[in-house]
Order: sequence, then structure tokens, then C-alpha cells
Amino acid sequence: MELTLTPDMLLVLGLVGFTVIMFVLEWVRADIVALLVLVVIGITGLMPVQQLFDGFASNAVLSLMGIMIMGAGLDRTGVLNQAAAFILRLSGGVESRVSLLLNATTGTLSSIIQSQALAALFIPVASRLSARTGVPLKRLLLPMAFCILAGTSMTLISNSPLILLNDLIASADRNLPPGAETIEPFKLFAITPIGIPLLLVGIGYFAFLTRRLMPDDDAKPKVTPGRTESYFADTYGIEGEVIELTVTADSPLVGMSIGEAETLDKAPLILAVKNGNEARLAPPADQLIWVGTVIGVLGPRAAVNAFAQALQCRVGNRIQALADMFNPTRAGISEVVIPPSSKFIKQQVGELHLRKRYGISVLALNRGDEVTRGEDVREMTLRAGDSLVLHSYWRDLALAAESRDLVPVTDIPSVEQRPGKVRYAVVFFALALGLGLFTDLHLSVAMMTGAVGMLLLGVLNMDEAYGAIAWKTIFVMACLIPLGVAMDSTGTAAWMAQEIMRYIGHLPQWAIQAFIAILALVFSQIISHVATAVMMVPMAINIALASGGNPAVYALIVALSVSNTFLLPSASPTLLIIAGPGGYKPRDFARVGLPLTLLMLVVTLVMVNVVFNR
Repeated sequence: MELTLTPDMLLVLGLVGFTVIMFVLEWVRADIVALLVLVVIGITGLMPVQQLFDGFASNAVLSLMGIMIMGAGLDRTGVLNQAAAFILRLSGGVESRVSLLLNATTGTLSSIIQSQALAALFIPVASRLSARTGVPLKRLLLPMAFCILAGTSMTLISNSPLILLNDLIASADRNLPPGAETIEPFKLFAITPIGIPLLLVGIGYFAFLTRRLMPDDDAKPKVTPGRTESYFADTYGIEGEVIELTVTADSPLVGMSIGEAETLDKAPLILAVKNGNEARLAPPADQLIWVGTVIGVLGPRAAVNAFAQALQCRVGNRIQALADMFNPTRAGISEVVIPPSSKFIKQQVGELHLRKRYGISVLALNRGDEVTRGEDVREMTLRAGDSLVLHSYWRDLALAAESRDLVPVTDIPSVEQRPGKVRYAVVFFALALGLGLFTDLHLSVAMMTGAVGMLLLGVLNMDEAYGAIAWKTIFVMACLIPLGVAMDSTGTAAWMAQEIMRYIGHLPQWAIQAFIAILALVFSQIISHVATAVMMVPMAINIALASGGNPAVYALIVALSVSNTFLLPSASPTLLIIAGPGGYKPRDFARVGLPLTLLMLVVTLVMVNVVFNR
């Protein structure tokens, strides 16, 4: 029977179009857009109110929360630091081995740890490997990120569209036409035979082509943004040394605030201040300078001497009053990147008041090829992928990083590691996997069991667990699930499938599958992979039913294709996170990602049919 458009279908199509446009233009945050769509679905009656908020209690959302908490637990106990030491020891410092082992390790771990979190956790690991081996960081981060994305297709644990897949299949089962067989949900490791070849293709691709795809731009190898002064001098123009200035009674600085002093002509970077017995790193802009104030500044000695002479300050020959503050084991310069989930995005640096809130001074900002230093940094509005150079106590930076609003790139000393709890973290993570694999428990129950076990035994505290959850991702997923349900229940997905089949219905199954895969891939470059999965899985299932194909295969092809996001950094939070520290340009992702995307597409179509259409 031919379907005709109804008012409800038009409304759902309008919501889909609105969601796509808003996700592309980014006029409003993605989580707010998703929440608005949810409210409209409720107001218009497209779904019963009793079911409207089921997405927040869905198997997919609760599973993802449990996985995020357990990933943080593994990080806290130093499991990933041990992985870095293992890679370094096994590779012997040889570049080809370092890259191969890093890609294989992160790709394998990404099957059980969420990709965005794993990328953030392994940036300092790659940084440490670069520092100790001399391998340019640029040749490590992008292959690592691509292999992380490839590895997420090995299980239903770490990939958001794959976690969501069973919920979308369950929704489709409730709206199947009479006589159609229900679609069986996928088991935890059902897609492993497909994911392993995808990961091997990614690892092999970079093992043979890394040097050709990412040649070293400099005559000498770049160094990691670790503890080397040359990196910050070459990349950000931050050079010189820390020098103490003592303000005399005749100095015009007397009575000025720190903020006013920083705006003076040729003023060095002010890192610390000591008034009497009170000393402070990263002093707030409104702190006043008095006679006898000791100021710790950073800059070339000749420039600092000229500044001190002009403003009648005494220059210290060595650090004395502020020596404890500038002890490299306690404080120093670091680099951080702004992740896509950060609350700092779209805020000016000055509005964040990092000096008052955390005791952190912002020295410079890097965006693509543009570096901003000094007072101009305060006026910059932050974007995802921006790199910031900070000066702070290591403990203050670790505290600020707990919110996940900034991710340290520098391998800084950590005071929060709990190596004594590593056994508990590994045991409960293994228990969660075992429950998901060998029992009939829902994935959400299995993952939450592991998370609760880590919390009870002190691997994490509850505040750290809350901080480990990417709430923006959770809200987007939970709020968009009803949109996928509405596409099924109103017949919109069936109507769209009917119209598409008018043009491609005569094609063989492999061609129809390729069309669906490419369509999903294109949409995932424009909007989030979760949103694409929500919109396309119901339609793909209906196309399969209309063409005589396997609905489970079509649904899986969509979920795998939307995860194949290698072309644009904006299409994947994982790629955005490494874009700044690696110094990559958009064309780098396109040049490296296009051949890999085509390879992954072919392997996906072949392996899905080999495994599930036998």
C-alpha cells in the first residue's frame, strides 16, 4: 500500500530539517536544540507524554554514563600511564614502532573506552612519547585519533551510535508492518568480526603511509609541548626567563593594579606577586602593587631590564622571594586544548576569570596559524580546538581539568593518581564486560555494575564520577531518541524509504547498501553522528524491508558509516581535540581522511554482508 504524507509526517520532517540546519549553523548549542525538539514532540502530541522522557532512562544513555565513569576510573589509577611506559619500552624509541604501537594500543582500548575521553587521556601520553623519542607530535596524534575512531566499531561499548543502535531497533520492532519478522538486537561483541578488520585497515594504512601523508614541515624534528622552553618560544613566541622585580618608592607602579601594569608599553608577562608575607601565583587583575612588592615576570632579560629601568624597579639576579612558586616540580608553563564539550566555548578568555577561580594565567592562544599573546588574549572568544598556554601550579591545573572544560596536552605531574586502586578498577571493568557478554543483562546494568563497584571501593568519588560524564553528549542522545521513535510511529521513515525506493529500487542489494552508507557518511560530516543515526536507522530499516534486504544489516551499516568521520575535524569531537595540539589544518584531515574513508566504506560493506548475510 502506497503511503501519503500526513500532517504528523510533515511535522516530523520539519523537525528533522530544523535539527539539521541548527546543527550545521550552530546558532544555538546542540543540546539546547535537542531539548527544544523534545519539547515540541511533547507539545504536538507526536508521542505520548508518558514515553517522552524515556530517552533519559534508555539502555543507550545509561550504558554510556557507566562507560564514561569506568573510563575515568581507569585513568585515575594510572592504567594509561602504564600503557605509555609499555609502548616506550617495547618500541625502543624507533619512530615506526612508536607510531604502530600507539595506534594499536589506542585502537584496541577504544573498543572499551569512549573515543573522546580516550583521545583526551592519550594526548599527554603521545606528548611524552614524542619528547622521549624525538618523533614529531604531528605524526603521532592524527593517526592515533583515526585509529581510535576505527577501533570503536569493535564492540557496542564505546561508540555512541552503536550503543544507540539496539534502542532504535527496539523502536522499529514496535512499528513493523504486519507479517514482518522482528529484528534481533546485537550482542555486545556481535560486530567484533567487522570491527577488527576496520581497525587493522586503519593501523596498516598509517604504518605504510604516515611519512608520505604527513611529512615533517621543519628541517629539525618538532618537540612535544612538555617541559622544553624551545617549543613555547617557537610556537607561541613566549621566550625569556623568569625574573624578580622589586617595586621601589619612586616607581610609577605604586598604586597600580596588576591589570593596569599589564597594559603598559612593552610590559613583560606577570606571573606572580608577593606583598609582604603574602605571595600569589597568577595574581588577579585587581590586585594592587605597593612599595616593596616583588613581581615575578617572564621575558627576555634585556627587555625586562629596560622595563624595570623605565619604571624604577630593582632587578634581581636570581629568583629568591618567589623561588618556591617557580619550582618546576610544583608549577610551570603548560598547554591545554579546549574540547568540543567545554563550557568555555563562546566565552571571552577575560570573562572566565581563570586567575581568580583557579590561579591560572593565560599567556597565549593558538588558533590554526594565528597566535595571540599578551593582553589581546583576554578579548579572544574561545572555540573548540583552541590551544592555550598557561602558567600555574600543577595542582591548580589538575583541579581545573577535572571539569573537562580544558584538556592538558603537556605531560604534567599529577597529584590525583590512585595506583593502589588499579586492581579494583581492572576487576570491575572486566566484571562489567563479562556481565554484558555472558549474561542476559542489559548493557546498561552491566556497565553500571562496574561503575558502582569502582565508586564503592574508592577508585573514584561521586564528584569525580559526575565530572567524568559528558553531559552534553548525554542530553543530545536522550533528547533525540524520541525523534527517531516519532519517525517510526508516524510512518515518516516508511514514507521516506518509499520515495527513495522509487529511484534506487531497481538496483542490486550491494548498490542500495552503498547508497545508504554514503548518505549516512555525508550527513555525519554535517551534523552529529548520533543525530544522523537517529534519523537514518529507521529509514534504512524500511528500505531493507521494501527491497527484500536484511533490516539488521542495513541498520548496522548506518551505525558504522556515521562513525566513519575522518574528513572534517568539526564532524568528530575526537578529531577536534587533537587538531590544536597537533597543529593540523582542515586540509590535513581531508588529505589523510579521504582515502581511509573510502577504504573503511568498502571494508564495512563487505564484512557486514560476510558476517550477517551468510
